[in-house]
Amino acid sequence: MKENDSIRITSFAERPELIGRAYEIADTWPEFTAHEPVVNALLGRVVEEFPEYCVVATDGDRVVARGLSVPFSAVLDGREEMPDRGWDQVLLWASEDRRSGNRPTVASALEITIDADHLGRGLSYRMLDAMRGAVGRQGHDTLLAPVRPNAKHLRPTVPLSSYVQDLREDGLPADPWLRVHVKAGGTVHRVAPASMTVSGSLAQWREWTGLPFEEDGDVEVPGALVPVRCSLEHDRAVYVEPNVWVRHRVTPPVA
Repeated sequence: MKENDSIRITSFAERPELIGRAYEIADTWPEFTAHEPVVNALLGRVVEEFPEYCVVATDGDRVVARGLSVPFSAVLDGREEMPDRGWDQVLLWASEDRRSGNRPTVASALEITIDADHLGRGLSYRMLDAMRGAVGRQGHDTLLAPVRPNAKHLRPTVPLSSYVQDLREDGLPADPWLRVHVKAGGTVHRVAPASMTVSGSLAQWREWTGLPFEEDGDVEVPGALVPVRCSLEHDRAVYVEPNVWVRHRVTPPVA
């Protein structure tokens, strides 16, 4: 029996009883990301509002992974498929389009989160494949992804534009999560320089990270892809995270 034979992956639309359990996963996201304003305002509604675009993995009765994506229109004035504001922007556009009735032209992934106990089992590949299938069933031929390179936090001072050029001998990205996307057929396009932004008082950052935040300038924070900029004068620290736009071609089902 294969290691993952007990894992079942479906869309949330197929298993609506799991919508309320999407966040039962023991994830490894840094604490400060939970305080991103777009996350707080909109992310919690994605599974309920776009269940056909989101996928869930279960192992028996346990939810062990979720994959979230959203549709949006990239043809309205002032929009583009791969905006500089990446993750934040597509989530805002998707919410606006749903509210306004705008016809979506493309879909973007938001996250694939694997339960900590199920990391290292190849589940990320299966979740990405399931997400592409879900998007294809909605008639899309493209899945975009503002990818958060999961080893970039180990090299926070290296510009992301340089980091993505770091390849293994086989030509695949050195970063493990970028490598998953490329091995699955994705193509790396460009950096989204301001994909998400977290701003807080120094007291808040001390609570989120356990670091002192007692000097002006850049602070390297565990889990952060780039340093956090600290200002004592303004009692503020700001984190602007870059991501990497990856494009996947999707084959819609034949009618």
